[in-house]
Amino acid sequence: MHPLFTIGYQQAKPEAVLGELKRAKIELLVDTRAVAASRRPGFSKRQLAASLDEAGIAYVHLQKLRTPAEGRQAARSGAIDTLWRIYDKHIKTPDAQAALDELIALIKSGKRVCLLCYCRDPKACHRDRIVANVKKRTRVKVEDLIPPLF
Repeated sequence: MHPLFTIGYQQAKPEAVLGELKRAKIELLVDTRAVAASRRPGFSKRQLAASLDEAGIAYVHLQKLRTPAEGRQAARSGAIDTLWRIYDKHIKTPDAQAALDELIALIKSGKRVCLLCYCRDPKACHRDRIVANVKKRTRVKVEDLIPPLF
């Protein structure tokens, strides 16, 4: 069984997220955001990748695992059932399936992999849907990392 971790950076400082990743001995952070940019300092792609690199953690952005724009809009409006319907359709697309194949290969490589997105609560985030799809194709033991609040 392969380990798989998830983490969201909502309400957390970069140092807290990095601390959780180090504590869990993460070797590779997989960014699942649609856009690897953030208004929160330290969480945009270049800044995040640089701080991870300093900590000895690799970074990859699998953008095709993202929540599509219409799904993000549904989430902002509170239409969670619509969000999940949109995401479940999206994850079946050829691009998303190719990204899922890449993710599974990374997991099977034996590295300690962690999925990243914004949402603090993994059950309210598309990371949960990604994990469900991974579980259909390989055995993983999932641990959701929750960084301390700022």
